[in-house]
Amino acid sequence: MSYTLLSVALLAFYVAWNLGANDVANAMGTSVGSKAVTLKQALIIAGVLEFTGAVLFGHEVTETLATKIANPALFAATPQIFVAGMVTVLISCGVWLQIATSRGLPVSSSHAVVGAIAGFSWVALGVDAIDWSSIKLITIGWILTPLISGAIAALFYSQIKHWILDQPNQVVQLQEWIPWLSTLLLGVFGVIVLPSLTEPLTNFVIEQVGFTIPAYDIPLLTGAIAAVGLTIISWRQLGKMGGDEGDEGDEGDEGELLPTPDSRLPIPVERLFARFQLLSACFVAFAHGSNDVGNAIAPLAAIVYINRTGSVPTDSITIPIWILILGGAGIVGGLAVWGKKVIATIGENIIALQPSSGFCAELATATTILIASRLGLPVSTSHALVGGVVGIGLVQNIKSIKFQTLKGIAAAWLITIPVSAALSAAIFSIARILFL
Repeated sequence: MSYTLLSVALLAFYVAWNLGANDVANAMGTSVGSKAVTLKQALIIAGVLEFTGAVLFGHEVTETLATKIANPALFAATPQIFVAGMVTVLISCGVWLQIATSRGLPVSSSHAVVGAIAGFSWVALGVDAIDWSSIKLITIGWILTPLISGAIAALFYSQIKHWILDQPNQVVQLQEWIPWLSTLLLGVFGVIVLPSLTEPLTNFVIEQVGFTIPAYDIPLLTGAIAAVGLTIISWRQLGKMGGDEGDEGDEGDEGELLPTPDSRLPIPVERLFARFQLLSACFVAFAHGSNDVGNAIAPLAAIVYINRTGSVPTDSITIPIWILILGGAGIVGGLAVWGKKVIATIGENIIALQPSSGFCAELATATTILIASRLGLPVSTSHALVGGVVGIGLVQNIKSIKFQTLKGIAAAWLITIPVSAALSAAIFSIARILFL
């Protein structure tokens, strides 16, 4: 069994590697495309935050997937079938993500996992073992996610364009809007990230101090303080940027944050939006690491549990820290080595982005994820971000959208579930004949 665990651990690392190359690229694609950060900076920032999110907060999602990824009760009498199925899920997802990444196509790792589960469950237990309601929800989410994100991005960008970018004095207008932009940025991303970050502090106050407070009081207070701080810092930076405009000797390393040379927009405005966009990208990377790492390591966690107890996990399980580190390391490695193609697709091959438009795309993505989560719809960061970029393209100029790129992306979205299901069914069938 030790050889089996080693093999499964390598498979989980392989899936995490491909997940990093494909999914994580979404977090930084618009920032690189808009020149808010260089590719090297994006890889370093995303790598650190993805790894941190995966190790510190990846256990919750991993635990859920390990016990809900298939109906464990159906495999209670045959844990070896369950193990084979989890291995099949890893192989299928890893192969499909690698194929998509090699072609620069952003796809959903969550959808690949669901398709792989459906494929092996069908072969192992019959068509009734598939949760068709989940497939239905994913289909609805596939349609609604890019549409909602595109509409929100178009709304955000049209307002920024009207009230700031198209005004005769953009710097003055941006100064007036900075408090609202800071509140919007930290409000949307704070709902996603802050509850997880402040949960240990909340628990300490309740359990150790004995002071009962509502669960969201500390996140709200933290977000409010951060919004005020970001506003003050941004005002100071904007004033300094305006004063230094045209003085190349004072730019230093900040030259890498400039927009494209042919931009008609003032440098201070886009440089400040670059900072806002970078902050939003950091939130996306951290949240992604804490959430999607489960797609790669949940099957490994389930197999480790079976190896230790001899039974299929049906309830909560403890995720060993080495599994979380393995997943985080795989994500970082895949992003660094293979992430460039998907970053280029998102950031450069749909429309030309600047920091202001890239910021709106990421904000729309986060808002869409929040709305969908409240509605109980499964969402894909890839779908939301692509929809947001297209929405901005519609506001700018529909002719600026590269529809040939979108055709390839849409095709990859459509076939993710059936391809991963077919791969999983075929691999599981072969494994059952040879080993079970």
